[in-house]
Amino acid sequence: MIVVNRFRVPASEGTSFRQDLQRAHASLAERPGYLGGEVGRNLDDPELWVLTTRWEHVGAYRRALSSYDVKLHAVPTLGRAVEEPSAYEAVEPGAVLNIESPRSLG
Repeated sequence: MIVVNRFRVPASEGTSFRQDLQRAHASLAERPGYLGGEVGRNLDDPELWVLTTRWEHVGAYRRALSSYDVKLHAVPTLGRAVEEPSAYEAVEPGAVLNIESPRSLG
């Protein structure tokens, strides 16, 4: 699975935000199930940043978010993300795609 977190950050906060985002990425990278990721900044709009990460499955990502180190070093920064869906399934040729369904029945 792929997670895409976008951030809108004033230019005056860019240097400190970069450090915070790199620290968040490093804490996520230490968790089981992490496959890779990167920090980026938009070429045309330098106030737009992104953190993308890849995970074995959604459960690994959710468990990572609940770890103490991630809560301490990543969640405050991730909380600044643009409010939008961030979890994506990888689409491989011929793969069956996830079917939208409610997560609970009641």
